[in-house]
Amino acid sequence: MMLRSIDPADGALLWEGPHDDVGGCEAAVAHARQSFAGWSRTPLAERVAIARRYAALLKEQADEVARLISRETGKLLWDSRGEVAAMIGKVEISIAAQAERAGFREQDMPFGRAVLRHRPHGVMAVLGPYNFPAHLPNGHIVPALLAGNTVIFKPSEETPAIGALMAGLWSDAGLPPGVLQLVQGARETGAALIGGDIDGLLFTGSAAAGRHFRHALVDRPKVILALELGGNNPLIAWDGAPEAVASHVIHSAFLTTGQRCSCARRLILPEGAQGDRILSAVEARAAALPIGAWDDAGEAFMGPLVSARAAATARRALAALVEAGARTLLPAHVPAGRNDAFMSAALLDVTGVAMPDAEIFAPVLQVVRVPDFDAAIQVANATAFGLSAGLLSQDETLWQRFSTEIRAGVVNWNRPTTGASSAMPFGGLGESGNHRPSAYYAADYCAFPAASFEAATVEALPIPGMGP
Repeated sequence: MMLRSIDPADGALLWEGPHDDVGGCEAAVAHARQSFAGWSRTPLAERVAIARRYAALLKEQADEVARLISRETGKLLWDSRGEVAAMIGKVEISIAAQAERAGFREQDMPFGRAVLRHRPHGVMAVLGPYNFPAHLPNGHIVPALLAGNTVIFKPSEETPAIGALMAGLWSDAGLPPGVLQLVQGARETGAALIGGDIDGLLFTGSAAAGRHFRHALVDRPKVILALELGGNNPLIAWDGAPEAVASHVIHSAFLTTGQRCSCARRLILPEGAQGDRILSAVEARAAALPIGAWDDAGEAFMGPLVSARAAATARRALAALVEAGARTLLPAHVPAGRNDAFMSAALLDVTGVAMPDAEIFAPVLQVVRVPDFDAAIQVANATAFGLSAGLLSQDETLWQRFSTEIRAGVVNWNRPTTGASSAMPFGGLGESGNHRPSAYYAADYCAFPAASFEAATVEALPIPGMGP
């Protein structure tokens, strides 16, 4: 059975190829192992030069790459162009991070010197997601290669074409054969890859998959595991001009059609008139959001989900919330003239109803009304996740309290929860990760520190009780 990639907006076939089986993954690991010695000994300056050539090729082909991302994921072209820009910027950011967090340091000592070096782990498996099929695996691959690791990259089975394009760009940039290899396939291919003789697994995806990898690697301590998972992210909208507040809510909840791990899933509002005004503004804007395909004339804010299957999963989760007692404020529907991969924004009031602590990876926002800010903080922290959180308020005292008490790795004030910088760490707590944040801190998990005492000659050491 062939692996196929389909444009979710129109059903067109974009790419097809064979799944890599256990034998293919074993061969890739063996080749990566064989290539590791030479690549790890390659001077850092040469590794940096190849990465910069890769960035230059990305820049030259930015429009082509963005169009492929849009066709394969359904993302709108402005969104995909932003993704490509982040990929290009990631190279220089990773070079700076490697120097700062995983570089070389020495200190004079009476006997000689103390030296800190960082060494690559070896063969790193990178499993990519479909929502940012280029930028997120790129955020693992670039620092891993700079550190001297070899990499085997398995893109999401939803986005094999962009994975193949990325691998081709690295090859064109002069990366030696075997240093970055591509395997294609679904869950079985991923299982075959992580079952092999790897030294690291760098994964971006669902919390359920993250739990599986924790269990799978619990007795393999040599394999470093870096997880960037999802979130049931809270956004407290407490005060401010309702229209302005609503615009931040829309960007937090519905950007990339709700398919960002940092999207707000829960909107926490005060009871009373202020909360009513904010909710009315959010409902009005969400109901009017323009939805379209990436190549439609005019501008849109949301496209389709990555597939009709993903949209069907989201609709089932939405129906389950309603069955559990949620009150529909804005129902989801398939826009006129669109296929089942498209889904409009949905709003539910879940105040006083026990809801599952789960991420719905779609444009679905749950609203909770609370009597005071104490309750708002309590509701915001009532989750096993801890990726992103936000506060919309012009009261700096509330922000100081929020930033101190909230349990999340990305905490924003009067900015969307989806706002994050590649020049800062990105990651979360609990079910959102395993305390190995990515972005600027990816350098930390791509190399291990080796501390040395060094002296140029062997000098006799005094042995207490034995004289000089």
